[in-house]
Amino acid sequence: MASTVHRYSSDIAFTPTVKAMQSRLGSREIYARVEAQRGFGTDLTPDVQAFIEAQRSVFLATANAEGQPYIQHRGGPPGFLRVLDARTIAFADFIGNQQYITLGNLTDNAKAYLFLIDYAHRRRVKVWGEARVVDDDAALVERLMPPGYKARAERAIVFTVTAWDMNCPQHIPQRFEAADVKAALEERDARIRELEAEVAKLRAQH
Repeated sequence: MASTVHRYSSDIAFTPTVKAMQSRLGSREIYARVEAQRGFGTDLTPDVQAFIEAQRSVFLATANAEGQPYIQHRGGPPGFLRVLDARTIAFADFIGNQQYITLGNLTDNAKAYLFLIDYAHRRRVKVWGEARVVDDDAALVERLMPPGYKARAERAIVFTVTAWDMNCPQHIPQRFEAADVKAALEERDARIRELEAEVAKLRAQH
């Protein structure tokens, strides 16, 4: 499937029909200013790269040859998403339920989309591009495997970035990872024990 050449990088999302809808509903002026600044980002900036590699999960959207969309969740420890360069993201494809819908879709249609959301800090990043399945590079898969993570992967998925955008935090509920909450509670409890010991020591001196 041939890639479309866009005047602005944001045209990957803002099709003529979308722009017409923006005009009808009153937001076209806002997004015309995005175009005046050359549209969405194309190279991943250092802060976006750091954001991507810090995530524990991502939603990967693909579509089949008929255009039927499909969204799959992928997860792992921080670092399971690896930024190889300013236009390339890759990850090991851990074995799951073996439906292979994503792999089949990418065989017919390389266009793909990544949606990353950090509930704790209420940030989200959207990434448009194309993805390919790499079945014959064991060294790449090994490089992408998170150290010590108990999962098995037979292939890698390499995502080439066309454009990215970072949304505002409006309507994102604030949630925290269980591991982060556990660490915070342990730190609090340790501090309480320290204070209790200091109080007991002061009382013993009187």
